[in-house]
Amino acid sequence: MLNRDAIQAAIVRQLAANDAGAGGFTVVAVHIRGLRQIAVRYGSECGEQAEAGVGKLIRESLRPLDVVFQSGDETFVAVLPGLSGRNNALLAIAGLMAQFEQPHVVAPGMPPWQTRAVMGVALFPQDGSDAEALWQHAHMAADEALRRGERYAFHDALDSRANVDYDELRDSIETNRLATFFQPIWNLAEPRIVGVESLARWTSRTLGPVSPDDFVTFAEQNDLIAPLTRWSIHATLRYVSALRGLPGCRVAINLSPRTLARGGVAEQLLDALNIWGVPPSAIVAEVTETALAGDVDAVVRVLCKLRDHGVRVAIDDFGAGYASITYLSKFPASELKIDKSLVAHIGTDGRMAKLVESIIRFAHHLGLQATGEGIEDAATQRLLQEMQCDFGQGFHLGKPEPAVDFVARYGVSSVAEPVSDGKASTPDFK
Repeated sequence: MLNRDAIQAAIVRQLAANDAGAGGFTVVAVHIRGLRQIAVRYGSECGEQAEAGVGKLIRESLRPLDVVFQSGDETFVAVLPGLSGRNNALLAIAGLMAQFEQPHVVAPGMPPWQTRAVMGVALFPQDGSDAEALWQHAHMAADEALRRGERYAFHDALDSRANVDYDELRDSIETNRLATFFQPIWNLAEPRIVGVESLARWTSRTLGPVSPDDFVTFAEQNDLIAPLTRWSIHATLRYVSALRGLPGCRVAINLSPRTLARGGVAEQLLDALNIWGVPPSAIVAEVTETALAGDVDAVVRVLCKLRDHGVRVAIDDFGAGYASITYLSKFPASELKIDKSLVAHIGTDGRMAKLVESIIRFAHHLGLQATGEGIEDAATQRLLQEMQCDFGQGFHLGKPEPAVDFVARYGVSSVAEPVSDGKASTPDFK
């Protein structure tokens, strides 16, 4: 990651200064939404100038003793000495937010550009006692602010992603110590299995089984999402190439919005399909609704390329709160997957049931198929069938299981077992 070592060194210096009696300090992760689009529209040189201009704007908004680094695409980190309380930190980030409320010139030769700053704050000593923890906590808080649609957020001490070790996760990806699991997707009208969703599982040597919500989000925050996505694609297709016992079975692969926005993932997937001899029509590229909150144009270009080559596209977790109808109309989607937080209540909440039924009808009016996620019991399955929901997925219909076991049951050719795949004990993450 860009300037990672320099950021760590700056935080270490503040830790040393604190030992000498200098007091606490604050680490702020700043995500600048819309910055990447400048390079897409005006070229890479203009994009680099814009990054430098935004970095300069952030520095000018802070005190001379504060230090600012670019830590990745659209992301900066500021270390603010002497600010140890929330009130002081709020004053600092309020000044930063004010700089991004109006369009501003970020590169020579281009018109004023509207960007949006979203910040995450970690305080020393409250939110960590070492450089790695403070840096991670600031990024985690920024991601939480993005998720909630807010301008800033302070680190939440209850967030367990902080326990993930960067080096261990990176090494696990590189040495194939993750596992591929398949969860069946059913046609609700017939009913029968018509597909699976590929899910990554990781058992840490120090933490034990780690929830995908934790390690995948950590990978997104720490520039590990690209290698994780590459691993997932090849690990999944390795099994799909042997899955011959379910004619027409489609396999869904989750693609991170951050990876899509950076580009290259379409080429990776299409090349991998050729390598493993899997037809594009057998694959569904799943992208979460959060993609609609970022660089929509870049994501749409990638998904259109996949669609044009025969890959189906599904919008995952639909209804979680990000999508707008305008953005949805741009997406080359063939399927909506209704978020389990909605599906879970259709048996007890009449208004929620009407909402889910409306989403299903909405999908059908757009020519899309609808999948209900998180089906936990027969009653929910029956209600979705009555609503004419096309597909269903959830623990009631089938828990995630090692892909090697699924293929052994439905495949007709053998698969060389990856290092960590097998029958090791793994909890049922939903």
